[in-house]
Amino acid sequence: MVVALLVEDDEFVRRGMQLALKRHGHDVEAAEDGEDALTRFGEGGIDVVILDVMLPGIDGFEVCRNIREIAQTPIIMLTARGDDFDIITGLEAGADDYVTKPVQPTVLDARIRAVLRRSVSDIEGVRVHRGLQIDTVSLTVTVDGHAVSLTPTELRLLLTLSRVPGQVLSREQLLEEVWEQGYLGDSRLVDNGVMRLRSKIERDPAQPEYVETVRGFGYRFSRA
Repeated sequence: MVVALLVEDDEFVRRGMQLALKRHGHDVEAAEDGEDALTRFGEGGIDVVILDVMLPGIDGFEVCRNIREIAQTPIIMLTARGDDFDIITGLEAGADDYVTKPVQPTVLDARIRAVLRRSVSDIEGVRVHRGLQIDTVSLTVTVDGHAVSLTPTELRLLLTLSRVPGQVLSREQLLEEVWEQGYLGDSRLVDNGVMRLRSKIERDPAQPEYVETVRGFGYRFSRA
């Protein structure tokens, strides 16, 4: 059973979401503020974090950054307005996905299952490319012999791009394959995902060697 940590300061909303997620088969731990969330997360056993942006004390962005410093557990941000600033800041802080409140339990359940699937790959082998090594069995990545810690989404993105070197994948294709959101998804997920991936695997993210931008089309993994 998936153990989800739900972080929401509104007691009515928190209890409603907790009950709905339990009905979908999840074991839900609840936290009412950022400090409570970090304490509970530190106790271990959490598979996915559902994190509200607006929290008393430590806000959701800071909670996300703190979790990312110690773990790659999938994080879904909850935003009240779908505001561009909230979405982009959350993704840059390390969130894997976001949903706008109010959200239907079936939608949130689908997003949870999607972010958890991203940690699994059925591609076998080792890919080596100019100092970058991707082991698709152990799901480990090294650059110049140094281990790189990727979130499940970042790893899925790298696996998807590196599977077809030289081939341009559109943002819509990547949304469907990596985020499982199809053509109605938000392309900012892709752009921020690529930005975070580059910050970890590229020697100089401003001049990427591995993940190239093809303006007006999408991204490709370098063939050279």
